[in-house]
Amino acid sequence: MDDFLIKNYIHITHFVEILAAVTGILLFKKYKYTYTKYFIYFLVFIAFAEIVSMYTYLVENNGILGFLKDTVFRRNYWWGTLFWSIGGIMFYSFYFLKILKTKRFRIILKISRYAFLCFCLIYIALNFSDFFIRPFQIISVLGALIIFMCAIFYFLEILESDTVLYFYKSINFYIAATIFLWWLIITPLVFFHIYFRNVDWDFIHLKWKIFLFSNIFMYLTFTFAFIWCSPEKEHNLKE
Repeated sequence: MDDFLIKNYIHITHFVEILAAVTGILLFKKYKYTYTKYFIYFLVFIAFAEIVSMYTYLVENNGILGFLKDTVFRRNYWWGTLFWSIGGIMFYSFYFLKILKTKRFRIILKISRYAFLCFCLIYIALNFSDFFIRPFQIISVLGALIIFMCAIFYFLEILESDTVLYFYKSINFYIAATIFLWWLIITPLVFFHIYFRNVDWDFIHLKWKIFLFSNIFMYLTFTFAFIWCSPEKEHNLKE
């Protein structure tokens, strides 16, 4: 079973990502006039970005991108940092700014997201050579803090509103709970990246399995939420 999961890690991950994106597209009409439509756009972008990140397979073994083999682009750490470690955080903070109602929460989150973006740009500029060869721990940790902030602010709001009576039908609840758990599980792994670089295969396989099951959980939850939940009426957008 472990061998099957490891060998098909990429295929399984892409399958659940595309499944969530396609489900969102098929049910787009249901969420067309809610902020959830932005989340659907994001899932489509993630599915596309993950496919782009596979360009490294075309670099090796004299692939059509073999001319990149002796350049900084032979690895895709830079792409993962841009589209997920930074881009993912910027999207989720944008999304929760849309759905949060408490002015104090919105101000704190808005300041935090821009401070995070400025820090990332400065940190990358100061460590530009490392940008292409490894993920940045500090960016991953700060990004996780932004995600926790988004989720906790949302949970506090629903506890103080009537939404708590039907939270199980709210897609935003599933989004908040899922990303909170995903980042809580995944973030500690960045501190053990040295074992990945030293080709410790026991750790590499463990890391792959943790990522795989976390991704399966996250994207299947999103898929379920699209089907199960009702549009957020209080956040409906005008045509």
